Amino acid sequence: MLGLIGLCIAGTLLNGDFATVDNLMNVLTRTAFIGIIAVGMTFVIISGGIDLSVGSMAALIAGSMIYFMNMLMSAGTLGPLTILLIGIAMALLLGLAFGCLHGLLITKGKIEAFIVTLGTLGIFRSVLTYLADGGALTLDNQLSDLYSPVYYTSLLGIPIPIWVFLAVALGGALILNRTAFGRHVQAIGSNEQVARYAAIRVDFVKTCTYMLLGVCVGIATVLYVPRLGSASPTTGLLWELEAIAAVVVGGTALKGGSGRIVGTVVGAILLSVISNILNLTSIISVYLNAAVQGVVIIAVAYFQRGRH
Repeated sequence: MLGLIGLCIAGTLLNGDFATVDNLMNVLTRTAFIGIIAVGMTFVIISGGIDLSVGSMAALIAGSMIYFMNMLMSAGTLGPLTILLIGIAMALLLGLAFGCLHGLLITKGKIEAFIVTLGTLGIFRSVLTYLADGGALTLDNQLSDLYSPVYYTSLLGIPIPIWVFLAVALGGALILNRTAFGRHVQAIGSNEQVARYAAIRVDFVKTCTYMLLGVCVGIATVLYVPRLGSASPTTGLLWELEAIAAVVVGGTALKGGSGRIVGTVVGAILLSVISNILNLTSIISVYLNAAVQGVVIIAVAYFQRGRH
């Protein structure tokens, strides 16, 4: 938290536009997509897992959602609002299904999470590239006009994506800290073998963490699609890096066992602030933003060695 405050002060000193309401709302709205995914990623990492596919998953969900809604629109049998609701439900169900697939391959297939999600990272993005024929899938204009307020509308002066992010973070914190499931996730991450001896359904709980992450990816995608109204092979690129960085910067141990949703939220905001400062100043090129995040992950992992 002190680091975030320090960055905000530095950003204000470097560029007066940083502290404007419009810019801060833009930073928080940008944070919402990665932050929502990072909440789900927190559960996966605490349980001792990892998911490298979330960016590609979001891209495929977005592309499938647009493709299917456009197809229904062309059929002309359903109204735009009904089609939009079906598309949103589809996004959440796809996220749930992809998460379940990951969980089953890891727990029942006995394949390392790194290998499974590295494989699906390529599969998901390749399927989207095929659906888009190497280009972009663009949402029907009528649907886009109906859908765009989900991203651009504010409630009490705060954009809707920020409200959804706060709701997901609050729900995640309650699940992690106040439920048996949350305690089981932490127990599995601390010592999986001891958790099995304690009669915890390890495979079921680990699969559920990936399903929870999948739903979070679905929610983030639902909020992201109305921003541009399109999906392409570059959609969600490096989101996995940003989500994992937010989690580890927030204090979650990469080897699992401990972590806090509040820390993840702060980590996600901190990374967005860094990105925003790079955009507003010329300290280093904005094209090195991913490199900065990579350095942050390595540095945090290094300093975590003796603490966990």
